[in-house]
Amino acid sequence: MATRDAEKTPLTRYQWRLLAFLSVASFFEGYDRMAITQILPNLGEEMGLSAKGEGLLIGVISLGSMLAFLLVRKADHWGRRRLLTITIAGYTIFSLFTGLAPNVIVFAGCQLLARIFLVAEYAVSVVYAAEEFPKDRRGLAIGLIEAFSSLGIVTCAGLVPMFLSTELGWRTIYFVGAIPLVLIALGRRGLRETARFEQLVIERKREDSQPFTRILTSAYRGRMLMLATIWALMFVCLQNGVTFWKTFATRERGLTDSQVGTSIMIAALAAMPLVFLSGKLIDTLGRRTGAVITFTLAAAGVLGGYSLHSHAGLTISLALSIFGGSAVLPVLNAYTTELFPTHLRSDALAWSNNLLGRLAYMLSPVFLGIAAERVGWGPAMSATVIFPLIALGLILWFLPETRGKELEETARV
Repeated sequence: MATRDAEKTPLTRYQWRLLAFLSVASFFEGYDRMAITQILPNLGEEMGLSAKGEGLLIGVISLGSMLAFLLVRKADHWGRRRLLTITIAGYTIFSLFTGLAPNVIVFAGCQLLARIFLVAEYAVSVVYAAEEFPKDRRGLAIGLIEAFSSLGIVTCAGLVPMFLSTELGWRTIYFVGAIPLVLIALGRRGLRETARFEQLVIERKREDSQPFTRILTSAYRGRMLMLATIWALMFVCLQNGVTFWKTFATRERGLTDSQVGTSIMIAALAAMPLVFLSGKLIDTLGRRTGAVITFTLAAAGVLGGYSLHSHAGLTISLALSIFGGSAVLPVLNAYTTELFPTHLRSDALAWSNNLLGRLAYMLSPVFLGIAAERVGWGPAMSATVIFPLIALGLILWFLPETRGKELEETARV
């Protein structure tokens, strides 16, 4: 094993700087994702929202994740660098506007727009990692980007209780989201376009606009639709498993805000080392084995997190949910970037994840909110654990192993 590690392709100084830039950018994706989870009970009480209303709010905000499709696919036309700069700036602006929202309608609108830019920024970061890092370090790079997203979750979990006690309350959380402006100023000048995209521009004669449905008429349509199905199945359970946990824990298990904050912090910190290792895991054991481990643990975490009664059991289950929900993303992002050629890579990610896959991301909170009003959050969420297990079955049945192969090779598998 030592010999094998010694043969790993060393990263250049620019690749290390790029990884740092992309990791800091993804930090705010995790921060924002946890923010709405943490403030939802407080916001719901302040705005007079029912469980159905809270589910509808999450569904409206999640629509931004779908609309990010329109931006993500532009990376194959505008370039990765230009789009990354635009998305970071857009998220910063609308995060600031969220903190100024006077009512729930403006809050939802600002968060919807912020989510468009945020999700597109995260997607372009993954494309950057796939195209700019060597084949034997690709999983590690994608995994580290996701790990810093998880670090954003930990940071937000630690800061929210303090922010909620300030005069501005939950609004402070979104004012902090303006920090990416500093990131743009410091890191943008050193950011280069990916070598693969530059080569693509040289090799092909591109029209000013790419057909909206070009991937649907390509040989990669079936592969994209399969990945869209897998993304959708994953989102139904794992996205909602963390989003509604605080609401469930306070209302159906009687935990206080302080106890929930402590549980989230402990769970996130416990999951962090494992999340940082998830990229190395799929580079060492492969994408398929990594999928078995992460999807199984994620499903177990959600089931325990919504069915157990003890504070300790709920915290341990939440740690598994956070780890599994974060660690499945390097697996799926690796597959979604590796199984398509350069000229369709961002398009494939946009269609499978941001458009079709996130239909479930947007609609499932609404239906779960309706179900929760009838049977409670515990039974409603526990029933969703079947979906990531179905997704795992599809991965093992239909998707090839891509570990250690160049992108040009994996696109032909």
